[in-house]
Amino acid sequence: MTAASLGASARASRYLSDSLATASPSVLLVMLYDRLVLDLSRAEQAQLAGDRELAHNNLMHAQEIVQELLNSLNQDAWEGGQGLAALYTWLLQELVAANLSGDAMRTASCRTETVEPLAEAWKQAALEQATGVAATSGVA
Repeated sequence: MTAASLGASARASRYLSDSLATASPSVLLVMLYDRLVLDLSRAEQAQLAGDRELAHNNLMHAQEIVQELLNSLNQDAWEGGQGLAALYTWLLQELVAANLSGDAMRTASCRTETVEPLAEAWKQAALEQATGVAATSGVA
């Protein structure tokens, strides 16, 4: 590595650190979900390619994210809190099972059936909070 690339790497690391430190809770939540989707996509591809180690690493990181989402969830703050906690608990179990079995279809199902719809819902909520405007649902 050259001195210039080390400097660029340090600046990028500082930018990321500063971005995380100043992000709102809703932006942090969206970032976690984006990374969760990425981890599951990478795990699925690794499982399909037969790379158990890479799949395992991505699924373990995905489990850490879901565990953090569960731990930081205030279940009493809103009516759906307990249901979301139950969903996170189920998702953790599914990710462990997908990791143990090496089942790419199970990993894909977690991503497409559960995580991506939740990620989209949280993105929409964060956007509405940031703009102060509720999204139109097509209902007049």
